Amino acid sequence: MNEVLPSTLYLVSTPIGNLEDITLRALKILGNVDALACEDTRTTQVLLNKYELKPKRLLSYFEQNEQKKIPEIIQLLKDGNSVALVTDAGTPSISDPGFRLVRAAIEEGISVVPIPGVSAVITALSASGLPTNAFVFEGFLPVKKGRKTRLEFLKEETRTIIFYESPYRVLRTLNDLKEVFGEREVVIARELTKKFEEFLRGNFSEVIEQLSKKKILGEFVVMVKGKE
Repeated sequence: MNEVLPSTLYLVSTPIGNLEDITLRALKILGNVDALACEDTRTTQVLLNKYELKPKRLLSYFEQNEQKKIPEIIQLLKDGNSVALVTDAGTPSISDPGFRLVRAAIEEGISVVPIPGVSAVITALSASGLPTNAFVFEGFLPVKKGRKTRLEFLKEETRTIIFYESPYRVLRTLNDLKEVFGEREVVIARELTKKFEEFLRGNFSEVIEQLSKKKILGEFVVMVKGKE
């Protein structure tokens, strides 16, 4: 199970902050595949340098070039090469590039092997204090069109609702959630696994007030308690 196999697409989870959160299996795959497809080669190179890994070939694969790159990667796989896919942080294809490549590989009968590891959504939820027996992950909300409609749809959701958000829109998102959902328990996490990791807890008004007093930095996970 730990050998790197030919004509295999590996989805390798990488740390979301602390580089020590990499698995031994992930290191073995990254160091031995024929090609490594990265969302940003510069970001991945930091991880590779730390563990003195030197893949045979680095490819750039991100949302804006994936339609062009998918045929190239599929051909590499069909030619017998092993390929690992990584994103800048976390698990590939979870609110990150990868879904279309995985679909294309499956359609070609190519083996797809997940190498599990860190995912921001699970990391944040586990320490949130909100119900974890059932939850729904929404990724990023639409920035403009469809945003209000999506929130209205989620208003009746009884499971814990989880979003990703950028530092530039997190306050806007919290205010939009409060407007549509009314006051409700919310937990936000930022800088997960890093030096300044932080969780803010309370209702929407309380968390908005706490966050408004801070310099807003880092990527956020926003977790909202489902409707009673």
